[in-house]
Amino acid sequence: MQKIASKHAAFGEAEQARSSFTPAELAIVRRAYAGQMLAVAGVVNAVVEAAYVAVPRELFLGEPPWTIASPFGGLRSLPRPDPALVYQDVLFALDPSRGVNNGSPSLHARLLDALAPGQGERITHIGAGSGYYTAILAELVGPSGHIFAVEFDPILAARAAAVLADRSNVTVVRGDGAEWPQEAVDGVYVNFAVARPADRWIECLAPGGRLVFPLGAIGEKRPFGVHSDRGIALCVRRRPEGYAANALGPVSFVYADGPLGSVDAGEDARLRRSFAAASPKEVRSLIWKQSADEKNCWHVGEGWALSYEEIAD
Repeated sequence: MQKIASKHAAFGEAEQARSSFTPAELAIVRRAYAGQMLAVAGVVNAVVEAAYVAVPRELFLGEPPWTIASPFGGLRSLPRPDPALVYQDVLFALDPSRGVNNGSPSLHARLLDALAPGQGERITHIGAGSGYYTAILAELVGPSGHIFAVEFDPILAARAAAVLADRSNVTVVRGDGAEWPQEAVDGVYVNFAVARPADRWIECLAPGGRLVFPLGAIGEKRPFGVHSDRGIALCVRRRPEGYAANALGPVSFVYADGPLGSVDAGEDARLRRSFAAASPKEVRSLIWKQSADEKNCWHVGEGWALSYEEIAD
Protein backbone atom coordinates (compact mmCIF):
# COMPACT_ATOMS: atom_id res chain seq x y z
CA MET A 1 0.00 0.00 0.00
CA GLN A 2 2.90 2.33 0.76
CA LYS A 3 4.35 1.88 -2.73
CA ILE A 4 1.10 2.61 -4.49
CA ALA A 5 0.68 5.70 -2.32
CA SER A 6 4.11 6.95 -3.41
CA LYS A 7 3.18 6.33 -7.06
CA HIS A 8 -0.07 8.21 -6.46
CA ALA A 9 1.99 11.17 -5.21
CA ALA A 10 4.18 10.81 -8.28
CA PHE A 11 1.06 11.07 -10.45
CA GLY A 12 2.08 14.71 -10.37
CA GLU A 13 1.13 18.10 -9.09
CA ALA A 14 -0.39 18.81 -12.51
CA GLU A 15 -2.89 15.99 -11.99
CA GLN A 16 -3.78 17.29 -8.52
CA ALA A 17 -4.53 20.66 -10.10
CA ARG A 18 -7.09 19.00 -12.37
CA SER A 19 -8.95 17.48 -9.44
CA SER A 20 -11.59 19.18 -7.36
CA PHE A 21 -10.47 16.96 -4.44
CA THR A 22 -7.32 16.97 -2.32
CA PRO A 23 -5.38 13.66 -2.07
CA ALA A 24 -6.91 13.10 1.37
CA GLU A 25 -10.39 13.71 0.00
CA LEU A 26 -9.71 11.39 -2.94
CA ALA A 27 -8.79 8.66 -0.45
CA ILE A 28 -12.22 9.11 1.13
CA VAL A 29 -13.87 8.95 -2.30
CA ARG A 30 -11.96 5.73 -3.01
CA ARG A 31 -13.07 4.23 0.31
CA ALA A 32 -16.70 5.00 -0.45
CA TYR A 33 -16.33 3.58 -3.97
CA ALA A 34 -14.84 0.34 -2.63
CA GLY A 35 -17.78 -0.21 -0.31
CA GLN A 36 -20.27 0.62 -3.04
CA MET A 37 -18.71 -1.79 -5.57
CA LEU A 38 -18.83 -4.71 -3.13
CA ALA A 39 -22.39 -3.83 -2.15
CA VAL A 40 -23.48 -3.80 -5.81
CA ALA A 41 -21.77 -7.18 -6.25
CA GLY A 42 -23.51 -8.60 -3.17
CA VAL A 43 -20.11 -9.38 -1.64
CA VAL A 44 -19.00 -9.04 1.98
CA ASN A 45 -15.21 -9.30 1.91
CA ALA A 46 -13.17 -6.84 3.95
CA VAL A 47 -9.90 -7.94 2.32
CA VAL A 48 -11.10 -7.29 -1.24
CA GLU A 49 -12.65 -4.00 -0.12
CA ALA A 50 -9.33 -2.88 1.41
CA ALA A 51 -7.52 -3.73 -1.84
CA TYR A 52 -9.95 -1.52 -3.79
CA VAL A 53 -9.31 1.29 -1.32
CA ALA A 54 -5.53 0.94 -1.72
CA VAL A 55 -5.28 1.13 -5.53
CA PRO A 56 -5.92 4.44 -7.38
CA ARG A 57 -7.87 3.52 -10.50
CA GLU A 58 -6.87 6.64 -12.45
CA LEU A 59 -3.25 5.46 -12.70
CA PHE A 60 -4.31 2.65 -15.05
CA LEU A 61 -6.53 4.54 -17.50
CA GLY A 62 -3.90 6.24 -19.64
CA GLU A 63 -3.74 9.96 -20.34
CA PRO A 64 -6.95 12.01 -20.23
CA PRO A 65 -9.40 12.59 -21.77
CA TRP A 66 -10.80 9.34 -20.39
CA THR A 67 -13.46 7.58 -22.42
CA ILE A 68 -16.33 5.64 -20.85
CA ALA A 69 -19.04 3.36 -22.15
CA SER A 70 -22.04 5.59 -21.62
CA PRO A 71 -25.20 4.14 -20.05
CA PHE A 72 -27.03 6.09 -22.78
CA GLY A 73 -25.20 4.16 -25.50
CA GLY A 74 -21.83 4.42 -27.24
CA LEU A 75 -18.62 5.92 -25.96
CA ARG A 76 -18.03 9.43 -24.69
CA SER A 77 -15.24 11.34 -22.99
CA LEU A 78 -15.56 12.50 -19.42
CA PRO A 79 -16.10 16.27 -19.31
CA ARG A 80 -12.94 16.91 -17.27
CA PRO A 81 -9.88 14.91 -16.18
CA ASP A 82 -10.83 14.76 -12.50
CA PRO A 83 -9.68 11.52 -10.79
CA ALA A 84 -12.76 11.69 -8.56
CA LEU A 85 -14.89 10.89 -11.62
CA VAL A 86 -13.31 7.46 -12.17
CA TYR A 87 -14.75 6.04 -8.94
CA GLN A 88 -18.01 4.74 -10.33
CA ASP A 89 -19.19 1.46 -11.82
CA VAL A 90 -18.53 2.30 -15.46
CA LEU A 91 -16.27 0.84 -18.15
CA PHE A 92 -13.27 2.92 -19.22
CA ALA A 93 -12.07 2.25 -22.76
CA LEU A 94 -8.43 1.15 -23.06
CA ASP A 95 -8.59 0.25 -26.77
CA PRO A 96 -11.98 1.34 -28.18
CA SER A 97 -11.38 -0.21 -31.62
CA ARG A 98 -11.14 -3.70 -30.08
CA GLY A 99 -13.67 -3.24 -27.30
CA VAL A 100 -11.01 -3.57 -24.59
CA ASN A 101 -11.91 -1.76 -21.39
CA ASN A 102 -10.88 -1.46 -17.76
CA GLY A 103 -13.76 -3.65 -16.63
CA SER A 104 -16.68 -3.23 -14.26
CA PRO A 105 -15.37 -2.84 -10.68
CA SER A 106 -18.47 -4.44 -9.17
CA LEU A 107 -18.21 -7.47 -11.47
CA HIS A 108 -14.54 -7.92 -10.64
CA ALA A 109 -15.33 -7.62 -6.93
CA ARG A 110 -17.59 -10.65 -7.29
CA LEU A 111 -15.06 -12.61 -9.36
CA LEU A 112 -12.14 -11.77 -7.04
CA ASP A 113 -14.21 -12.84 -4.05
CA ALA A 114 -14.71 -16.22 -5.76
CA LEU A 115 -11.01 -16.53 -6.64
CA ALA A 116 -10.19 -15.76 -2.98
CA PRO A 117 -6.46 -14.95 -3.32
CA GLY A 118 -4.61 -15.32 -0.02
CA GLN A 119 -1.47 -13.84 1.44
CA GLY A 120 1.63 -15.50 0.01
CA GLU A 121 -0.16 -17.11 -2.94
CA ARG A 122 1.00 -17.15 -6.56
CA ILE A 123 -1.63 -16.02 -9.06
CA THR A 124 -1.49 -15.77 -12.85
CA HIS A 125 -3.60 -12.93 -14.26
CA ILE A 126 -4.43 -13.66 -17.90
CA GLY A 127 -5.57 -10.66 -19.96
CA ALA A 128 -4.18 -8.14 -17.49
CA GLY A 129 -4.85 -5.11 -19.70
CA SER A 130 -3.25 -2.00 -18.21
CA GLY A 131 -2.92 -3.64 -14.80
CA TYR A 132 -5.62 -2.23 -12.50
CA TYR A 133 -6.92 -5.60 -11.32
CA THR A 134 -3.34 -6.90 -11.30
CA ALA A 135 -2.56 -4.24 -8.70
CA ILE A 136 -5.60 -5.28 -6.66
CA LEU A 137 -4.47 -8.92 -6.88
CA ALA A 138 -1.00 -7.82 -5.72
CA GLU A 139 -2.58 -6.22 -2.65
CA LEU A 140 -4.50 -9.42 -1.95
CA VAL A 141 -1.46 -11.75 -2.06
CA GLY A 142 0.80 -9.29 -0.24
CA PRO A 143 4.58 -8.92 -0.46
CA SER A 144 5.15 -12.64 0.14
CA GLY A 145 2.95 -13.61 -2.82
CA HIS A 146 3.42 -13.03 -6.53
CA ILE A 147 1.30 -12.08 -9.53
CA PHE A 148 2.24 -13.04 -13.09
CA ALA A 149 0.35 -10.57 -15.28
CA VAL A 150 0.04 -11.77 -18.89
CA GLU A 151 -1.19 -9.45 -21.64
CA PHE A 152 -1.26 -10.23 -25.37
CA ASP A 153 -1.43 -6.63 -26.60
CA PRO A 154 2.08 -5.08 -26.57
CA ILE A 155 0.89 -1.53 -25.93
CA LEU A 156 -1.23 -2.51 -22.93
CA ALA A 157 1.50 -4.81 -21.63
CA ALA A 158 4.01 -1.94 -21.77
CA ARG A 159 1.58 0.37 -20.00
CA ALA A 160 0.99 -2.21 -17.26
CA ALA A 161 4.72 -2.82 -16.85
CA ALA A 162 5.34 0.91 -16.42
CA VAL A 163 2.65 1.59 -13.83
CA LEU A 164 3.37 -1.63 -11.89
CA ALA A 165 7.16 -1.24 -11.98
CA ASP A 166 7.44 -0.42 -8.27
CA ARG A 167 5.59 -3.57 -7.21
CA SER A 168 8.20 -6.25 -6.53
CA ASN A 169 5.50 -8.92 -6.26
CA VAL A 170 4.34 -8.45 -9.88
CA THR A 171 5.89 -9.74 -13.11
CA VAL A 172 4.32 -8.39 -16.31
CA VAL A 173 4.63 -10.63 -19.37
CA ARG A 174 3.74 -9.74 -22.94
CA GLY A 175 2.57 -13.12 -24.20
CA ASP A 176 -0.13 -15.56 -25.20
CA GLY A 177 -2.45 -16.44 -22.32
CA ALA A 178 -2.72 -20.04 -23.55
CA GLU A 179 0.95 -20.54 -22.62
CA TRP A 180 0.53 -19.49 -18.99
CA PRO A 181 0.89 -20.41 -16.15
CA GLN A 182 4.27 -22.05 -16.75
CA GLU A 183 4.45 -23.61 -13.29
CA ALA A 184 2.05 -24.57 -10.52
CA VAL A 185 0.07 -21.63 -9.14
CA ASP A 186 -2.64 -21.12 -6.53
CA GLY A 187 -4.93 -19.25 -8.86
CA VAL A 188 -5.60 -18.27 -12.45
CA TYR A 189 -7.70 -15.18 -13.13
CA VAL A 190 -8.80 -14.73 -16.76
CA ASN A 191 -10.21 -11.46 -18.09
CA PHE A 192 -11.40 -12.38 -21.57
CA ALA A 193 -13.93 -14.87 -22.88
CA VAL A 194 -13.16 -18.28 -24.41
CA ALA A 195 -15.13 -21.29 -25.63
CA ARG A 196 -13.02 -23.66 -23.49
CA PRO A 197 -10.30 -23.27 -20.85
CA ALA A 198 -6.69 -23.53 -22.00
CA ASP A 199 -4.88 -26.68 -20.89
CA ARG A 200 -2.40 -24.80 -18.70
CA TRP A 201 -5.16 -23.01 -16.78
CA ILE A 202 -6.37 -26.38 -15.52
CA GLU A 203 -3.23 -28.46 -15.40
CA CYS A 204 -1.06 -25.87 -13.62
CA LEU A 205 -3.44 -25.43 -10.70
CA ALA A 206 -1.75 -26.48 -7.48
CA PRO A 207 -3.79 -28.62 -5.07
CA GLY A 208 -6.52 -26.33 -3.76
CA GLY A 209 -5.94 -23.93 -6.65
CA ARG A 210 -8.76 -21.91 -8.22
CA LEU A 211 -9.50 -20.80 -11.75
CA VAL A 212 -11.99 -18.03 -12.57
CA PHE A 213 -12.70 -17.44 -16.26
CA PRO A 214 -15.48 -16.25 -18.59
CA LEU A 215 -16.97 -18.93 -20.85
CA GLY A 216 -18.95 -17.90 -23.91
CA ALA A 217 -19.69 -18.43 -27.56
CA ILE A 218 -18.02 -15.95 -29.87
CA GLY A 219 -20.16 -12.93 -30.71
CA GLU A 220 -20.48 -10.97 -33.91
CA LYS A 221 -17.82 -8.43 -34.80
CA ARG A 222 -19.09 -4.94 -33.98
CA PRO A 223 -17.60 -1.44 -34.23
CA PHE A 224 -16.30 -1.83 -30.66
CA GLY A 225 -14.70 -5.26 -31.09
CA VAL A 226 -15.83 -8.84 -30.51
CA HIS A 227 -17.42 -9.87 -27.21
CA SER A 228 -18.80 -13.12 -25.89
CA ASP A 229 -22.31 -14.26 -26.67
CA ARG A 230 -24.29 -15.84 -23.80
CA GLY A 231 -21.28 -15.62 -21.50
CA ILE A 232 -20.99 -16.84 -17.93
CA ALA A 233 -18.21 -16.71 -15.37
CA LEU A 234 -17.05 -20.01 -13.90
CA CYS A 235 -15.04 -20.83 -10.80
CA VAL A 236 -13.10 -24.12 -10.88
CA ARG A 237 -11.36 -25.51 -7.79
CA ARG A 238 -8.82 -28.35 -7.82
CA ARG A 239 -9.70 -31.04 -5.29
CA PRO A 240 -8.15 -34.47 -4.58
CA GLU A 241 -10.99 -36.22 -6.44
CA GLY A 242 -11.23 -33.83 -9.39
CA TYR A 243 -12.36 -30.30 -10.13
CA ALA A 244 -15.31 -28.71 -8.35
CA ALA A 245 -16.98 -25.97 -10.37
CA ASN A 246 -19.84 -23.51 -10.23
CA ALA A 247 -21.28 -20.71 -12.33
CA LEU A 248 -20.89 -17.18 -10.96
CA GLY A 249 -23.49 -15.57 -13.19
CA PRO A 250 -23.81 -14.02 -16.65
CA VAL A 251 -20.97 -11.83 -17.94
CA SER A 252 -19.92 -10.17 -21.18
CA PHE A 253 -16.17 -9.97 -21.84
CA VAL A 254 -14.11 -9.07 -24.89
CA TYR A 255 -13.23 -12.27 -26.75
CA ALA A 256 -9.73 -13.75 -26.67
CA ASP A 257 -6.98 -12.60 -29.01
CA GLY A 258 -4.49 -14.94 -30.66
CA PRO A 259 -4.89 -18.73 -30.78
CA LEU A 260 -7.44 -18.77 -27.94
CA GLY A 261 -9.74 -16.61 -30.05
CA SER A 262 -9.61 -18.99 -33.01
CA VAL A 263 -12.76 -20.86 -32.06
CA ASP A 264 -13.42 -24.28 -33.52
CA ALA A 265 -16.82 -24.14 -35.22
CA GLY A 266 -17.88 -27.45 -33.70
CA GLU A 267 -16.94 -26.37 -30.17
CA ASP A 268 -18.77 -23.08 -30.60
CA ALA A 269 -21.90 -24.84 -31.90
CA ARG A 270 -21.90 -27.31 -28.99
CA LEU A 271 -21.57 -24.47 -26.49
CA ARG A 272 -24.45 -22.57 -28.06
CA ARG A 273 -26.65 -25.68 -27.83
CA SER A 274 -25.75 -26.06 -24.15
CA PHE A 275 -26.74 -22.47 -23.39
CA ALA A 276 -29.98 -22.89 -25.35
CA ALA A 277 -30.89 -26.16 -23.62
CA ALA A 278 -30.47 -25.25 -19.94
CA SER A 279 -29.05 -22.80 -17.42
CA PRO A 280 -25.51 -23.55 -16.18
CA LYS A 281 -26.41 -22.63 -12.60
CA GLU A 282 -26.58 -26.29 -11.55
CA VAL A 283 -23.02 -27.07 -12.73
CA ARG A 284 -21.02 -28.63 -9.89
CA SER A 285 -17.83 -30.02 -11.45
CA LEU A 286 -15.48 -29.93 -14.41
CA ILE A 287 -14.43 -33.20 -16.02
CA TRP A 288 -11.01 -32.87 -17.63
CA LYS A 289 -9.67 -35.21 -20.32
CA GLN A 290 -11.85 -38.10 -19.14
CA SER A 291 -15.00 -39.63 -20.52
CA ALA A 292 -18.18 -37.87 -19.44
CA ASP A 293 -21.76 -39.07 -19.23
CA GLU A 294 -23.62 -36.54 -21.37
CA LYS A 295 -26.87 -37.18 -19.47
CA ASN A 296 -25.24 -35.77 -16.32
CA CYS A 297 -23.59 -32.81 -18.03
CA TRP A 298 -24.63 -29.30 -18.88
CA HIS A 299 -21.96 -29.08 -21.58
CA VAL A 300 -19.59 -31.59 -23.20
CA GLY A 301 -16.73 -30.16 -25.22
CA GLU A 302 -13.68 -31.69 -26.85
CA GLY A 303 -11.83 -33.38 -23.96
CA TRP A 304 -13.72 -31.61 -21.19
CA ALA A 305 -17.19 -31.23 -19.73
CA LEU A 306 -19.19 -29.31 -17.15
CA SER A 307 -21.11 -31.78 -15.03
CA TYR A 308 -23.97 -31.74 -12.54
CA GLU A 309 -22.13 -34.30 -10.39
CA GLU A 310 -20.78 -33.09 -7.06
CA ILE A 311 -17.08 -33.16 -6.17
CA ALA A 312 -16.11 -32.97 -2.51
CA ASP A 313 -15.18 -29.32 -1.95
